[in-house]
Amino acid sequence: MSKRVLFMGTPEIAAIIFEKLIAAKDELDIEIIGAVTQPDKPKGRGMEMKFSEVKEVALKNNIPVYQPVKVKEEEFIKVYEELAPELVIVAAFGQILPKRVLDLPKYGCINVHTSLLPMYRGAAPIQWAVIDGQKYSGVTIMYMNEGLDTGDIILQEKIELAADETGGSLYDKLAAMGGDVLIKAVAQIFAGRVNRIPQEGETCYAKMLNKELGHIDYKKSAVEIERLVRGLFPWPGTFSFINGKTLKIKKVRVVHNSELSVENSELKPGEIFNVTKKSFFVNTGDGALEITRLQLEGKKEMDTESFLRGYKIENGNMLE
Repeated sequence: MSKRVLFMGTPEIAAIIFEKLIAAKDELDIEIIGAVTQPDKPKGRGMEMKFSEVKEVALKNNIPVYQPVKVKEEEFIKVYEELAPELVIVAAFGQILPKRVLDLPKYGCINVHTSLLPMYRGAAPIQWAVIDGQKYSGVTIMYMNEGLDTGDIILQEKIELAADETGGSLYDKLAAMGGDVLIKAVAQIFAGRVNRIPQEGETCYAKMLNKELGHIDYKKSAVEIERLVRGLFPWPGTFSFINGKTLKIKKVRVVHNSELSVENSELKPGEIFNVTKKSFFVNTGDGALEITRLQLEGKKEMDTESFLRGYKIENGNMLE
């Protein structure tokens, strides 16, 4: 008899994983009895009510949808107990599961987490791996407990980050990888072949992203800033101010000392120098950056050469 599986998730990455699970339901011999996702929210300029990406996938596949404001509410707990899932799969759901929810399924509640746990527990592991200059990231499937991403590991697979990896490119890779690793883990669980590995060793917390995090501090090193720009691309993005206007910084390059035609040791952090018709450099706390793609407030994104045709930048101007 097919195992009764309940999926919990909300955003795009969860929807991608959910679609892979649905495609593998016959192979895994499972019945997906429902999708639990966050309530519909108003979005966009018109503030129209929008379904979560997981809800869209569920409706497309005729899977019942449940949208509790809080999963710990008694009303939802009753529904959950009636559903009687044998396995609960969670991916970027957005709520902490109470003990009553965790304890019910025969095969437990498992989570798809986009980091190599115990490193980068929390809300934004993908972007922080890039920002911190990690060489590897990956996907961990773990049993859930009452802690935050602290449960025993079922399966873990890793990938090496590219030199030009961005938060967006790593997101795409781990979203695709997450479904594949999940399917392997579910097969192991039902076959009774899981080797539970307690989380031990160094850990850190991947705090939630916000727009202010993208305000570049030029007192930091060029290497750190370049990683920040990549890690926060495409969202929330990085920015500076020039002459009182917001300048979104889309792409930068660390400048090697051999490329410097002027000595930058006397310059302030954030000071622009080496301005040509095609490019300009910015001094930092350690080293210099070339800004290669940018977007001035009220204008389109463009490469720096195009930008300099319509906006005057001079040596000594400051990015703040």
